[in-house]
Amino acid sequence: MKLWKKLAFTGVSALMVGTLAACGGGSSASSNSEGSDSKTLQMYQIGDKPDNYDALMEVANKRIEDKIGVKVNINYIGFGDYEKKMNVIISSGENYDIAYANNYVSNAQKGAFADLTELAPKYAKDAYDALDEAYIKGNLVNDKLYALPVNGNVFAQQVLTFNKPLLDKYNLSIDGIESYADAEKVLQEFHKKEPNTAAFAIGQGFKVQGDFDYPLGNTLPFAIDLNGDKTKIINQYDNKTYVDLLRTMHSWYQQGLIPSDAATSSKDYPLEGNTWLLRGETQGPFDYGDTILSNAANQELVSKSITVPLKSTGQAQMANFVVSNTSKNKEKAVEFLGLLNSDAELLNGLVWGIEGEAWEKVDGTDDKIKLLDGYQPKTHMSAWNTGNNAILYTQESITDEMIATRDKSIEEAETSPILGFSFNTDSVKTEISNISNVMNQYMDGLNTGTVDPDETLPKLLEALDKAGYEKVLTEMQKQYDEFRK
Repeated sequence: MKLWKKLAFTGVSALMVGTLAACGGGSSASSNSEGSDSKTLQMYQIGDKPDNYDALMEVANKRIEDKIGVKVNINYIGFGDYEKKMNVIISSGENYDIAYANNYVSNAQKGAFADLTELAPKYAKDAYDALDEAYIKGNLVNDKLYALPVNGNVFAQQVLTFNKPLLDKYNLSIDGIESYADAEKVLQEFHKKEPNTAAFAIGQGFKVQGDFDYPLGNTLPFAIDLNGDKTKIINQYDNKTYVDLLRTMHSWYQQGLIPSDAATSSKDYPLEGNTWLLRGETQGPFDYGDTILSNAANQELVSKSITVPLKSTGQAQMANFVVSNTSKNKEKAVEFLGLLNSDAELLNGLVWGIEGEAWEKVDGTDDKIKLLDGYQPKTHMSAWNTGNNAILYTQESITDEMIATRDKSIEEAETSPILGFSFNTDSVKTEISNISNVMNQYMDGLNTGTVDPDETLPKLLEALDKAGYEKVLTEMQKQYDEFRK
């Protein structure tokens, strides 16, 4: 899965492609929900169904039934089809119990999900109590909680990730790199050596990264400058810091450091192999630096951070599970989510695979494992959207010091000023649609450096003005002022 394309760096963790996660491709998996009953909970999950699903769930359901008296049937829907199919399921009023949240805020506001404000602390107490406060604050909708989020990468940090074998091959140093501009010399030297290999491997959907957060996601021109006035919402495309980043991209494009077809290309640059020198990635605390990313690449990768570690609404809502308002088993559904996120034996058997076939514990330890030959793609579930990462067993390469660093980084990460802010778009839906159409015309060209920002940005700003930008900004600022109070 191409992280820069699918989620445009809004905070998706390397766990999604790493050893713990392996979320797979975007192909659609069939959904065979048989309707909910009191003995088998029906759950919808995003992604591809593991090849050994029946074996995994046979083990899991024995424990689930023993603990809470029900079984669970997981219906998988592929990444590319999930939003569309869940919209149909929700609008039809289908009777199901649990789902990976799709359009969490809007569907919660429409009444599609059960209110968990009281149910979660009561029926999933251990899992609820283990959550960072940012998860709760970031998921409140009109002061109510409608999801039990997976405890994982509660903060995200944008990084520049380098292919270490290629750095070593040409004796290139990345010491001191803290920004895009700092990386230019390395890219130039590499491009001279290998002009046919992507120096900076980006394509359609890429967004330049800086210390900003976005009330409506980074595809729309509304942002908070984390290094500026945090009380004001701005247009990042009219912000000097952001514009300078776009100028850097354009300079790189002109030098041939960015693929010539970047604005329109969906070309894959796999983590493994040598088709690239530099790529943008997102990391969080449970990635243990470059450990998970390197595992996924099957080669050493090294990263340099270019933004602050940030607890944001996007991260808080990264992997939410909701209970349907149509469910006849709301309490049991919450109880299952609580069990999944607090029972180490249950969760590890799903995320790592079947014990004795895919992994085994290291002698003398309770939470260290080594992988066996049976640990293969599609023989386990992903970590980022299954359950509490804090209770997952770790491989021997993850030291106690790394775990201590992980926990300290979570405590020290910056909290976004718009964490938990949900903009009600009811009064400006037409304008937002118009603005989205404008951005679709300009975003890829600007962010990939294909067009000159000094020539193109005035055209973009004029088009946004005609689309009703000021009306939306005024309403958003009004709601944000109320939120801050």
